[in-house]
Amino acid sequence: MAKKKTAKKTRSRRSRKKVRIAIIGAGGRAVATHYPALRDIPEAEIVAVSELDDNRLHAAANQFGIKGRYTDYVGMIEREKPDAVYAIMPPHHLHDVCATVIEMGHHLFIEKPPALTTEQLRQLAILARKHKVLTGVTFQRRYSPLIRRGRELVAARGPIHTAHASFYKNWVGASPYYKGAIDMLTCDGIHAVDTLRYLCGGEVESVASDNRRLDAEHWTAHLAMVKFSSGATGILLVNFMTGRRMFTIEAHTSGASFFGDPEEGGRFFADNKVDPVEELDPFALSGSTEPYRAFGGYDVNRHFIDCLQKKKQPETCFDDAVKTMELVDAVYGTQI
Repeated sequence: MAKKKTAKKTRSRRSRKKVRIAIIGAGGRAVATHYPALRDIPEAEIVAVSELDDNRLHAAANQFGIKGRYTDYVGMIEREKPDAVYAIMPPHHLHDVCATVIEMGHHLFIEKPPALTTEQLRQLAILARKHKVLTGVTFQRRYSPLIRRGRELVAARGPIHTAHASFYKNWVGASPYYKGAIDMLTCDGIHAVDTLRYLCGGEVESVASDNRRLDAEHWTAHLAMVKFSSGATGILLVNFMTGRRMFTIEAHTSGASFFGDPEEGGRFFADNKVDPVEELDPFALSGSTEPYRAFGGYDVNRHFIDCLQKKKQPETCFDDAVKTMELVDAVYGTQI
């Protein structure tokens, strides 16, 4: 009986029509992660790309065998009639493009951050509901195979009571992102903010924070304690004035703990034993040597395509991403 169900499920997936994707943007992030991830998903097909830079346009289209090539994204959408549109571009260029795509009635997937402000994203979420559009945001850390497995191991032993997410970079002497068009917590540190929400679960109840302009004239350090309705307490550490780039997490329940880096590996400990019960390697978990497969980029794209085929909102849809942006606001607004 089980074999029959499995065969039926496999046939169902294979019989589904491919999801036709049009991509706006052919920059480094898009080409390194989203294009190859979509190429690797049998149920997806990139039918067209729109890019203002002619060299990048043809380089991406040639590399991934894409026929449709445009410099006008509206014209691309009108002609190609894709099932969904990817808009991968700097955040200060994003809002009008997103609103246009949604009003044209196409499902939409974007990079983080999803907007410059929470109110911008809230209005896009309202617009998406009005036009019955599915949306997704690339908060890929929560889709990391290593972080997913680590949280699963801890949660199997009991409710998570404490979690930690940190994002460190060495940005010493450097200018703010995009010449100051957006602050660095909203633009980049938001990865840790969203991951902390994922690890703790529930809704934010209270926040206490310390935000600093360490050795700079822009915000460079954000430290916060967050209380969630799940009963968990989360610790957020985002600092751009450190020795090196590193993203780490912790998740704890009574008698068990996970410590991990989605790019460098993780260890699960339990019952006061010195040696880890399980060691996790992101490349082994993903079955690939490619960073876009091992670090969560593929998984967030896979999830979005699956949701399109099932006609359900993705885990990191605009409505959920609003909550992550609201937590960013709370970090700024609760200075101790």
